[in-house]
Amino acid sequence: MRAARLIRMVLLLQSRPSMTAAELARELEVSERTIARDVLSLSEAGVPVYADRGRSGGYRLIGGYRTRLTGLGRSEAEALFLSGVPTALREMGLADAASAARLKVSAALLPELRDAATGAAQRFHLDAPAWYQEPETPALLPEIAEAVWDDRRITARYRRKDTEVERELEPYGLVLKAGVWYLAARAEGDHRVYRVDRFTAVAPAGSGTSSGTDDARGRFRRDDSFDLPAFWAERAAQFARSILREEVVLRLSPRGARQLPYVTERAAAHEALARARAAGGPDAQGRLTVTLAVESAEVAFGQLLALGPEAEILAPSGLRERFASAARRTAALYAQADGTPDEPDAGEL
Repeated sequence: MRAARLIRMVLLLQSRPSMTAAELARELEVSERTIARDVLSLSEAGVPVYADRGRSGGYRLIGGYRTRLTGLGRSEAEALFLSGVPTALREMGLADAASAARLKVSAALLPELRDAATGAAQRFHLDAPAWYQEPETPALLPEIAEAVWDDRRITARYRRKDTEVERELEPYGLVLKAGVWYLAARAEGDHRVYRVDRFTAVAPAGSGTSSGTDDARGRFRRDDSFDLPAFWAERAAQFARSILREEVVLRLSPRGARQLPYVTERAAAHEALARARAAGGPDAQGRLTVTLAVESAEVAFGQLLALGPEAEILAPSGLRERFASAARRTAALYAQADGTPDEPDAGEL
């Protein structure tokens, strides 16, 4: 642990003109007293660390000293490809590996190029979690991520509705979608998707033989033709289509037609609009009648209510009456001169 910290300190000093004890302590997550001891140890080992005294002082390397410890390890190289997703790295337990990789790359660059990473980080950032929900890190994510990186089979218990099932999985990849982690894994010869927060237990798989097994210690032979982004896109599209089991017919104003993909399932909205336009297009008032696939009438009510007067529900009749009731209650609310709404009818609650 201390040896790794000393190497990181040398790389930090090599990548910057100088650093104060406070800056080093913050980067290495230790006290300034520990920094002083580490600097002394480096000096005794022959690393030319020089201390500038005074308020603006700090530590720096002298004599053009450059360490040769800049070779990337496997975990560091893999983590480097995720360095633009800091939240994901931290949740998978790879933050230290990514930090070490960035330092090694920075140390290997010419002095005039060392601010390139900082410049990019100040301009571009990928924030995977959703805007309107607080992401939660599944407790077993680090163990699953380790198995993914190491191509190692796992035995997992998975919560499915009111029961738990046990599966032996070959974990192929992790996907972070809107703050939720998913595992793409091969089970019984097929690739499937599992929500990571539904795993209740994970352990290395025991010895034995299974499809794709590489050795008896639990590794599996990865299918080189497997494309995680393409697999995820296909499964996500299948899932979106599978939950759209009902239909709603509505008449949209031009503005409502533009807004529809932003309040309902995007692909379903675009398909509905395309069919309506191909079938004859807008009527004389410029309104477009579309048949939209939805998850349920209840979900459609919450989604389409956002369109307000830009959408008129035509069918089913029960949903139309519910929108009419909501419109009457809203009109009554604003019709009161003193701002006090009328008591709603019992059937409108």
